[in-house]
Amino acid sequence: MHKKSFSIIIVTWNALHHLKRFLPTVAETEYESFEIIIADNASSDGSAEWIKENYPAMKVVSYNKNHGYAGGNNKAVKYASGEILIFLNNDVRTEKNWLDKLNNAFQDNELSIAQPKILSVEQPEYFEYAGAAGGYIDWLGYPYCRGRIFNTIEKDNGQYNEEMEIFWASGAAFAIKKDLFLECGGFDEDFEFHMEEIDLCWRCLKMGKKIVAVPDSVVHHLGGGSLPKSSPRKVFYNYRNSLLMLLKNLDNYVIPKIFFRLILDGISGIRLLLQGKPAETFAIIHSHFTFYGMVSSTLRKRRDADHGKSKKNFHHLVSNRLIIVDYFLKGKKHFSEL
Repeated sequence: MHKKSFSIIIVTWNALHHLKRFLPTVAETEYESFEIIIADNASSDGSAEWIKENYPAMKVVSYNKNHGYAGGNNKAVKYASGEILIFLNNDVRTEKNWLDKLNNAFQDNELSIAQPKILSVEQPEYFEYAGAAGGYIDWLGYPYCRGRIFNTIEKDNGQYNEEMEIFWASGAAFAIKKDLFLECGGFDEDFEFHMEEIDLCWRCLKMGKKIVAVPDSVVHHLGGGSLPKSSPRKVFYNYRNSLLMLLKNLDNYVIPKIFFRLILDGISGIRLLLQGKPAETFAIIHSHFTFYGMVSSTLRKRRDADHGKSKKNFHHLVSNRLIIVDYFLKGKKHFSEL
């Protein structure tokens, strides 16, 4: 068996507390061919100095400003020597054999992107919100996971231990062939935070690439390391980036689907307002107006991406159900119920 070489890239910004807690587990990975690259987004908490002192073998790339998740990772790739890139959040604890299991999966030459099973740090018997056991979307572009639909997170009882093709892999622990990442142009930096990994996966699926969840490889994610779940800023990115992703990647009924999403976003904003969360309602309104200002540039990217389309059909990975109806009206909270 050919042992793939891995480059683990960890973007960080003022998160020395996370690095001290989680980086030692990554460093203790039992695998013969990997490197760790820390992409420091202009931290002022001594992160770069601490790494250089305690882990001198790691590469530290320091930027003069915060480039976000997408930009920070993109800029670090030129320092990577591995065949496979792994974009790992700074609040992820890894198990010692996690790379061995990913290496086994990448023996399939058709495999282009993979993610491990992602469990919670705080509740290790449960999946973690950001990715769980692999991601999917419905026909209106709402993302969900094996093990997590909206805010309902399942206990891991081995029910999703089968390696399966998925629509998207989580940016918390995202493995991709380096050549493909460069060919695609990396993460779309207009996204800054959130959903850039779904956008990249969608583009790769259009090229005929294969994406898989590898449950034998296990990591534990704390979550909320960059933005708390209740943050209005996170709400802004989630809603804006979802619309950008749809405009950029949808094949059919683009305008009706986006119009429908705008209506549903408005309903969500009213619901948040009634819950006493006006800042989050304003974030949704702000996201819409920002999206309108990015329509022309996103359409240019859409036209460029259309030239690389493959005839391979990936639509079996897109649910013909509407996940908000299943979840909120029909009470289907678990992936196995869909």
